[in-house]
Amino acid sequence: MILLADGGSTKCDWILLDDEGEIVFKTRTEGLNPAVFDKTVLEARIRNNKELMAHKDTVKNVHFYGAGCGTETAIALLNEVFRDFFTVATVDIKEDIVAAVYAATTDPGIVCILGTGSNSCYYDGKDIHLPMESLGYIIMDEASGNYFGKRLIRDYYYNRMPKAVATAFENRFDLSTNTVKNNLYKEANPNAYLASFAEFIFTSERNDYFYTIVKEGIEDFVQSHVLCFDKVKEVPVHFIGSIAHFSEDIIKSVLTPHGITLGNIVRRPIDGIIAYYKNQVLN
Repeated sequence: MILLADGGSTKCDWILLDDEGEIVFKTRTEGLNPAVFDKTVLEARIRNNKELMAHKDTVKNVHFYGAGCGTETAIALLNEVFRDFFTVATVDIKEDIVAAVYAATTDPGIVCILGTGSNSCYYDGKDIHLPMESLGYIIMDEASGNYFGKRLIRDYYYNRMPKAVATAFENRFDLSTNTVKNNLYKEANPNAYLASFAEFIFTSERNDYFYTIVKEGIEDFVQSHVLCFDKVKEVPVHFIGSIAHFSEDIIKSVLTPHGITLGNIVRRPIDGIIAYYKNQVLN
Protein backbone atom coordinates (compact mmCIF):
# COMPACT_ATOMS: atom_id res chain seq x y z
CA MET A 1 0.00 0.00 0.00
CA ILE A 2 1.11 3.58 -0.73
CA LEU A 3 0.66 6.35 1.82
CA LEU A 4 0.64 9.85 0.34
CA ALA A 5 0.93 12.99 2.42
CA ASP A 6 0.86 16.72 1.79
CA GLY A 7 2.10 18.52 4.87
CA GLY A 8 2.43 22.10 5.98
CA SER A 9 3.00 23.86 9.27
CA THR A 10 -0.69 23.93 10.15
CA LYS A 11 -2.03 20.61 8.88
CA CYS A 12 -1.07 17.49 6.97
CA ASP A 13 -3.42 15.53 4.68
CA TRP A 14 -2.84 11.77 4.35
CA ILE A 15 -4.32 9.30 1.86
CA LEU A 16 -3.67 5.56 1.76
CA LEU A 17 -3.96 3.84 -1.63
CA ASP A 18 -4.13 0.10 -2.13
CA ASP A 19 -2.23 -1.70 -4.88
CA GLU A 20 -5.01 -0.94 -7.37
CA GLY A 21 -4.96 2.77 -6.61
CA GLU A 22 -8.20 2.74 -4.65
CA ILE A 23 -8.47 4.94 -1.56
CA VAL A 24 -8.35 3.00 1.70
CA PHE A 25 -8.71 6.08 3.90
CA LYS A 26 -8.22 9.83 4.09
CA THR A 27 -7.11 11.47 7.31
CA ARG A 28 -5.49 14.59 8.68
CA THR A 29 -2.94 15.39 11.35
CA GLU A 30 -1.52 18.61 12.68
CA GLY A 31 1.32 20.14 10.68
CA LEU A 32 4.63 18.27 10.26
CA ASN A 33 7.09 20.92 9.17
CA PRO A 34 10.54 19.55 10.20
CA ALA A 35 12.05 23.02 10.02
CA VAL A 36 9.68 24.17 12.74
CA PHE A 37 8.94 21.16 14.98
CA ASP A 38 11.36 18.90 16.84
CA LYS A 39 11.33 15.11 16.75
CA THR A 40 9.16 14.72 19.84
CA VAL A 41 6.39 16.89 18.40
CA LEU A 42 6.53 15.22 14.99
CA GLU A 43 6.30 11.75 16.53
CA ALA A 44 3.41 12.71 18.78
CA ARG A 45 1.38 14.20 15.94
CA ILE A 46 1.65 11.00 13.94
CA ARG A 47 0.93 8.69 16.86
CA ASN A 48 -2.16 10.67 17.83
CA ASN A 49 -3.86 9.64 14.57
CA LYS A 50 -5.86 6.40 14.84
CA GLU A 51 -5.81 5.58 11.11
CA LEU A 52 -2.05 5.91 10.87
CA MET A 53 -1.54 3.87 14.03
CA ALA A 54 -3.75 1.09 12.64
CA HIS A 55 -1.72 0.80 9.42
CA LYS A 56 1.79 1.67 10.59
CA ASP A 57 3.04 -1.93 10.19
CA THR A 58 1.43 -2.61 6.80
CA VAL A 59 2.22 0.50 4.75
CA LYS A 60 4.91 -0.36 2.19
CA ASN A 61 5.69 3.08 0.75
CA VAL A 62 5.44 6.57 2.25
CA HIS A 63 5.61 9.55 -0.10
CA PHE A 64 5.65 12.78 1.89
CA TYR A 65 5.56 16.25 0.33
CA GLY A 66 6.02 18.95 2.90
CA ALA A 67 6.86 22.50 3.84
CA GLY A 68 10.29 22.82 5.41
CA CYS A 69 11.69 19.80 3.52
CA GLY A 70 14.21 21.74 1.48
CA THR A 71 17.36 20.90 3.46
CA GLU A 72 19.21 17.66 4.17
CA THR A 73 18.88 18.21 7.91
CA ALA A 74 15.09 18.55 7.78
CA ILE A 75 14.71 15.54 5.48
CA ALA A 76 16.94 13.42 7.71
CA LEU A 77 14.85 14.30 10.77
CA LEU A 78 11.56 13.41 9.11
CA ASN A 79 13.07 10.26 7.62
CA GLU A 80 14.04 9.08 11.07
CA VAL A 81 10.56 9.76 12.43
CA PHE A 82 8.82 7.94 9.58
CA ARG A 83 11.19 4.96 9.51
CA ASP A 84 10.70 4.41 13.24
CA PHE A 85 6.92 4.60 12.91
CA PHE A 86 6.21 2.87 9.57
CA THR A 87 8.17 -0.27 10.34
CA VAL A 88 8.26 -1.94 6.88
CA ALA A 89 7.97 1.09 4.60
CA THR A 90 10.37 2.78 2.25
CA VAL A 91 10.22 6.54 2.68
CA ASP A 92 10.51 9.30 0.08
CA ILE A 93 10.42 12.94 1.19
CA LYS A 94 10.22 15.95 -1.11
CA GLU A 95 9.34 19.64 -0.77
CA ASP A 96 5.71 20.72 -0.93
CA ILE A 97 6.40 22.57 -4.19
CA VAL A 98 6.79 19.17 -5.89
CA ALA A 99 3.28 18.19 -4.83
CA ALA A 100 2.03 21.55 -6.03
CA VAL A 101 3.43 20.84 -9.50
CA TYR A 102 1.90 17.35 -9.56
CA ALA A 103 -1.46 18.85 -8.60
CA ALA A 104 -1.38 21.75 -11.04
CA THR A 105 0.05 20.65 -14.37
CA THR A 106 1.98 18.18 -16.50
CA ASP A 107 3.05 20.90 -18.93
CA PRO A 108 5.57 23.75 -18.52
CA GLY A 109 4.37 26.50 -16.24
CA ILE A 110 4.93 28.54 -13.11
CA VAL A 111 3.45 26.99 -9.98
CA CYS A 112 2.77 29.01 -6.82
CA ILE A 113 1.80 28.01 -3.29
CA LEU A 114 -0.30 30.31 -1.13
CA GLY A 115 -0.78 28.51 2.19
CA THR A 116 0.55 29.07 5.69
CA GLY A 117 3.70 30.01 3.78
CA SER A 118 4.23 30.86 0.12
CA ASN A 119 6.59 29.77 -2.62
CA SER A 120 6.91 29.45 -6.39
CA CYS A 121 8.81 27.50 -9.03
CA TYR A 122 9.15 27.08 -12.78
CA TYR A 123 8.33 23.63 -14.14
CA ASP A 124 9.79 22.93 -17.58
CA GLY A 125 7.76 19.77 -18.11
CA LYS A 126 10.40 17.59 -16.50
CA ASP A 127 12.35 19.44 -13.81
CA ILE A 128 11.47 22.00 -11.15
CA HIS A 129 13.47 25.23 -10.94
CA LEU A 130 13.32 27.40 -7.84
CA PRO A 131 14.03 31.13 -8.28
CA MET A 132 15.75 31.53 -4.90
CA GLU A 133 16.26 29.98 -1.49
CA SER A 134 13.39 30.72 0.85
CA LEU A 135 14.24 32.44 4.12
CA GLY A 136 10.86 31.66 5.61
CA TYR A 137 8.00 33.45 7.25
CA ILE A 138 9.84 36.27 9.01
CA ILE A 139 11.05 38.15 5.92
CA MET A 140 9.49 36.31 2.95
CA ASP A 141 6.22 34.43 2.38
CA GLU A 142 4.33 37.23 0.65
CA ALA A 143 0.55 36.64 0.38
CA SER A 144 0.71 33.67 2.73
CA GLY A 145 -1.47 33.05 5.74
CA ASN A 146 1.14 34.34 8.15
CA TYR A 147 1.74 37.38 5.90
CA PHE A 148 -1.93 38.36 6.15
CA GLY A 149 -2.02 37.46 9.84
CA LYS A 150 0.83 39.87 10.53
CA ARG A 151 -0.93 42.54 8.49
CA LEU A 152 -4.16 42.15 10.46
CA ILE A 153 -2.45 42.31 13.86
CA ARG A 154 -0.39 45.34 12.86
CA ASP A 155 -3.43 47.15 11.48
CA TYR A 156 -5.42 46.37 14.61
CA TYR A 157 -2.74 47.68 16.97
CA TYR A 158 -1.99 50.71 14.79
CA ASN A 159 -5.73 51.49 14.65
CA ARG A 160 -5.75 51.21 10.86
CA MET A 161 -8.69 48.81 10.70
CA PRO A 162 -12.17 50.13 10.02
CA LYS A 163 -13.99 50.25 13.35
CA ALA A 164 -16.57 47.57 12.50
CA VAL A 165 -13.85 45.21 11.27
CA ALA A 166 -11.75 45.82 14.39
CA THR A 167 -14.73 45.05 16.63
CA ALA A 168 -15.41 41.78 14.82
CA PHE A 169 -11.71 40.92 14.92
CA GLU A 170 -11.38 41.41 18.67
CA ASN A 171 -14.60 39.44 19.24
CA ARG A 172 -13.15 36.44 17.41
CA PHE A 173 -9.59 36.40 18.78
CA ASP A 174 -7.77 37.00 22.04
CA LEU A 175 -5.75 40.07 21.06
CA SER A 176 -4.32 40.96 24.45
CA THR A 177 -0.66 41.95 24.23
CA ASN A 178 0.35 39.17 26.60
CA THR A 179 -1.34 36.51 24.51
CA VAL A 180 -0.01 37.78 21.20
CA LYS A 181 3.56 38.22 22.47
CA ASN A 182 3.57 34.84 24.17
CA ASN A 183 2.47 33.08 20.98
CA LEU A 184 4.90 35.00 18.81
CA TYR A 185 8.01 34.81 20.96
CA LYS A 186 7.65 31.95 23.44
CA GLU A 187 5.39 29.30 21.89
CA ALA A 188 6.31 26.92 19.09
CA ASN A 189 5.20 27.48 15.49
CA PRO A 190 4.54 31.25 15.44
CA ASN A 191 4.01 31.12 11.66
CA ALA A 192 0.97 28.87 12.07
CA TYR A 193 -0.28 31.13 14.88
CA LEU A 194 -0.05 34.15 12.59
CA ALA A 195 -1.70 32.24 9.76
CA SER A 196 -4.68 31.41 11.98
CA PHE A 197 -5.70 35.08 11.84
CA ALA A 198 -5.90 35.04 8.04
CA GLU A 199 -9.04 32.93 8.22
CA PHE A 200 -10.79 36.07 9.46
CA ILE A 201 -10.39 37.63 6.01
CA PHE A 202 -11.73 34.70 4.06
CA THR A 203 -14.59 33.70 6.35
CA SER A 204 -15.95 37.21 6.76
CA GLU A 205 -18.05 39.17 4.31
CA ARG A 206 -15.70 40.83 1.84
CA ASN A 207 -15.29 44.59 2.16
CA ASP A 208 -12.97 47.27 0.75
CA TYR A 209 -10.48 46.78 3.56
CA PHE A 210 -10.13 43.03 3.01
CA TYR A 211 -9.98 43.48 -0.76
CA THR A 212 -7.20 46.05 -0.46
CA ILE A 213 -4.93 44.05 1.84
CA VAL A 214 -5.36 40.84 -0.16
CA LYS A 215 -4.66 42.64 -3.43
CA GLU A 216 -1.56 44.29 -1.97
CA GLY A 217 -0.35 40.91 -0.74
CA ILE A 218 -0.93 39.25 -4.12
CA GLU A 219 0.86 42.13 -5.85
CA ASP A 220 3.84 41.72 -3.48
CA PHE A 221 3.90 38.01 -4.23
CA VAL A 222 3.75 38.49 -7.99
CA GLN A 223 6.53 41.07 -7.92
CA SER A 224 8.83 38.82 -5.88
CA HIS A 225 7.84 35.28 -6.88
CA VAL A 226 6.34 35.41 -10.38
CA LEU A 227 7.88 38.21 -12.41
CA CYS A 228 11.34 36.82 -11.59
CA PHE A 229 10.88 34.05 -14.17
CA ASP A 230 12.05 34.72 -17.73
CA LYS A 231 9.17 32.76 -19.28
CA VAL A 232 6.48 34.43 -17.18
CA LYS A 233 4.55 35.64 -20.24
CA GLU A 234 5.02 32.42 -22.20
CA VAL A 235 3.51 29.89 -19.81
CA PRO A 236 0.46 29.84 -17.49
CA VAL A 237 0.82 30.61 -13.79
CA HIS A 238 -0.90 28.11 -11.50
CA PHE A 239 -1.80 28.59 -7.85
CA ILE A 240 -2.21 26.06 -5.04
CA GLY A 241 -3.88 26.59 -1.67
CA SER A 242 -6.97 27.95 0.05
CA ILE A 243 -5.86 31.57 -0.09
CA ALA A 244 -5.58 31.31 -3.87
CA HIS A 245 -8.95 29.53 -4.03
CA PHE A 246 -10.72 32.34 -2.20
CA SER A 247 -8.83 35.10 -4.04
CA GLU A 248 -9.18 34.00 -7.67
CA ASP A 249 -10.75 37.26 -8.84
CA ILE A 250 -8.03 39.31 -7.15
CA ILE A 251 -5.29 37.14 -8.61
CA LYS A 252 -6.75 37.70 -12.08
CA SER A 253 -6.89 41.44 -11.51
CA VAL A 254 -3.20 41.50 -10.52
CA LEU A 255 -1.95 39.22 -13.32
CA THR A 256 -3.86 40.79 -16.21
CA PRO A 257 -2.00 44.15 -16.34
CA HIS A 258 1.27 42.21 -16.56
CA GLY A 259 0.03 40.17 -19.52
CA ILE A 260 0.26 36.97 -17.46
CA THR A 261 -2.02 34.00 -18.14
CA LEU A 262 -3.72 32.46 -15.10
CA GLY A 263 -3.67 28.67 -15.17
CA ASN A 264 -5.25 26.29 -12.67
CA ILE A 265 -6.18 27.12 -9.10
CA VAL A 266 -6.18 24.05 -6.87
CA ARG A 267 -7.41 24.35 -3.31
CA ARG A 268 -6.12 21.00 -1.98
CA PRO A 269 -3.05 19.53 -3.69
CA ILE A 270 -3.56 16.08 -2.17
CA ASP A 271 -6.24 15.31 -4.78
CA GLY A 272 -3.80 16.13 -7.56
CA ILE A 273 -1.18 13.89 -5.97
CA ILE A 274 -3.63 10.98 -6.07
CA ALA A 275 -4.25 11.55 -9.77
CA TYR A 276 -0.52 11.76 -10.43
CA TYR A 277 0.18 8.44 -8.72
CA LYS A 278 -2.70 6.68 -10.44
CA ASN A 279 -1.65 7.94 -13.88
CA GLN A 280 2.13 8.05 -13.63
CA VAL A 281 3.14 5.48 -11.01
CA LEU A 282 0.53 2.75 -10.58
CA ASN A 283 -0.05 2.45 -14.33
